[in-house]
Amino acid sequence: MSDIAPPSLLKRGLRRLEALPVVGPLLASVSTMERATLVVVGFIAFAFYLFLVVADEVTEGPPGSLDRGILIALRNPADPSDPLGPPWVEEMMRDITAMGGTSVLTLLTLAVIFFLILTRKRHAALLVAVSVAGGTLLSQGLKWGFDRPRPDLVPHGMSVYSQSFPSGHAMLAAVVYLTLAALLARTQKRTRVKLFLLGGATFVTVIVGISRIYLGVHWPTDVVGGWALGAAWASTCWLTMLWLQRKGEVEGETSSGGGA
Repeated sequence: MSDIAPPSLLKRGLRRLEALPVVGPLLASVSTMERATLVVVGFIAFAFYLFLVVADEVTEGPPGSLDRGILIALRNPADPSDPLGPPWVEEMMRDITAMGGTSVLTLLTLAVIFFLILTRKRHAALLVAVSVAGGTLLSQGLKWGFDRPRPDLVPHGMSVYSQSFPSGHAMLAAVVYLTLAALLARTQKRTRVKLFLLGGATFVTVIVGISRIYLGVHWPTDVVGGWALGAAWASTCWLTMLWLQRKGEVEGETSSGGGA
């Protein structure tokens, strides 16, 4: 039986594909789970491709006119140190950007890991730990590799200590929130609940990235690169979890890892 039901939009898209003369018979030969897997694999490939396109743009030279134009557009023309909007908007953006910070994401990840351990899902807890730790190491390694300076076009709205590309906040927000949302979605049967969890995680990831641009600590291409790679990494980890669950090596929705 299928372990996961694709969203209704995906179902409608698959029905349209099934009507095609060549594609229909091919889709009929695979299960619903395999179809969903193919869609996710396609998304991963697209996200990695988008990251490579942005990375190529970054390595070609200084930030382009779009990067610079967006940062300038978010500042008071008479005073580049003053972001658009009243003071409370800037303070709100600092609060939002903290949701993608190392401290908050570490505490959230540890809370989920301990919860999984308490519910006797030790292998799932290990997979979450490896997914987040791997994404963090990948982000830091790429920062050192690209070694892109932080924006100097406008004053920063907060302190920064590392290289610029890709945005660690944008990437790790995607890694943590999307991975945890996918994990929670596996415990729900209703499609609308699954979509709410994944949509909420996506929304948080997006606003964290926007806050980094608003505060002037990242170029827009830094954030887009972080989003793309973080989403690709989270989707890869999610597929790995499903594969291991089907093999019985990671606890499923209702299974336990052992006695009390």
